[in-house]
Amino acid sequence: MQFQKKNSLLCPGCRRLISRSEEKCPHCGLRKPGSWLKNNRLTALYSQPDQLIRTIIHVNIGMFILSLLLNPGRANFNLSPFAFLSPSNQSLLLLGSTGTVPILELGRWWSLVSANYLHGGLLHILFNMLAFNQLGPLVAHEFGTYRMFAIYTISGVLGFFISFLAGVPFTIGASASLCGLIGAVLYYGKSRGGVYGQAIYKQVGSWAIMIFVFGLLVPGINNWAHGGGMAAGAALAYLLSYRERETPGHRLLGLACGLVTVLVLAGAGFSTIFYVLLAR
Repeated sequence: MQFQKKNSLLCPGCRRLISRSEEKCPHCGLRKPGSWLKNNRLTALYSQPDQLIRTIIHVNIGMFILSLLLNPGRANFNLSPFAFLSPSNQSLLLLGSTGTVPILELGRWWSLVSANYLHGGLLHILFNMLAFNQLGPLVAHEFGTYRMFAIYTISGVLGFFISFLAGVPFTIGASASLCGLIGAVLYYGKSRGGVYGQAIYKQVGSWAIMIFVFGLLVPGINNWAHGGGMAAGAALAYLLSYRERETPGHRLLGLACGLVTVLVLAGAGFSTIFYVLLAR
């Protein structure tokens, strides 16, 4: 028995059901919506906000587990809440912590990307992923998944670049990216206005204030990355806008951020595992 190829699909641009043979989506105007470039596993991931957010969380958890397994003898297992299950500094450096030392002494500019997926302890990753699980869906809903991931990635890179310019020697964590999402939501709430916009602005604004106060009270917090990420997120939200459907340019930017992230994390992970195996 032969099976015929499905002749319909969900448009990658607007997620409405259309014919696979359409040269242009009749709903959103996307050209060649049935082409492979617009219908593959990566673009399918962007078309499902919940799945994309879960994937980002799983990647963070995977990198955290890997950082513990690479040097288990040096991991911190004491009962201090801030230090419990802390990977060794060597593991974090090998996997891509960023700062003046990795960049200037080792030439690891790619660490501006990888550091966003590394965490210094169980509490660190727990708080960051809970915050992302709250912010990610909101930004994806208002800006679209491609723009959300672009804001998340670029804000993290720019936040860590600002901290590099400020002279921070070593730093890690998803906080710069999360502050980028906060900055984007602050811009959205203020720009949109109305009851809904003001409610979002006030709620997320209170989070921004708490992050600022927390950074002043707790030693070791990278306030440069937080502030830089938040400013970058607001600027990107303005530049990318939220008032229109995601354009081919938005999709290309989001896909480029995804490709760079995959290449950097895969390269860091495999090279580190190879180095550890050789060292043994």
